[in-house]
Amino acid sequence: MQTVTCYVGLGSNMGEPEDNLNEALARLETYGDEITLKRQSEYYQTEPQGEIKDQPWFTNQVVELEIDAEIWSPEGFLSTCKAIEGQLGRTCGKKDGPRPLDMDILLWGDSVQESDFLTIPHPRATRRAFVLIPLKEIAPDLVFPDGTTIDQALDSISYRMEDRKIWQD
Repeated sequence: MQTVTCYVGLGSNMGEPEDNLNEALARLETYGDEITLKRQSEYYQTEPQGEIKDQPWFTNQVVELEIDAEIWSPEGFLSTCKAIEGQLGRTCGKKDGPRPLDMDILLWGDSVQESDFLTIPHPRATRRAFVLIPLKEIAPDLVFPDGTTIDQALDSISYRMEDRKIWQD
């Protein structure tokens, strides 16, 4: 079996956010040996980003998955993530608005690709503290395909963190 390491960012700010994240992971684990959860970060509370600030803070985490690359393409995996989001109540709402679940592929091995459907690495991953901090927790030595380290990315953005609460300027 040929596998690929995939990092996924999860977020929720509706209902019971931690339960939503746990349920998303449980649904991925139903794929057995095709998708294996290797590591997961702690939960982080994140101030809403973007234009819509009047909403609950997000609960975020990053997970490392080992995926059977002979069965799964990045596009197929993303479709499954979008289906899980829908199963947990996500609808097409306002950009950056509240949602019960958001799942983003951050990295798919050392793959670099861009299409209308999917861009890997995630185009904003290195500019988001709520991605970089939990990613550093589970993969402190990770280097992005362009050679940027997590520490370099964190040094390039403005943020603060207290007790796993993240504010980003």
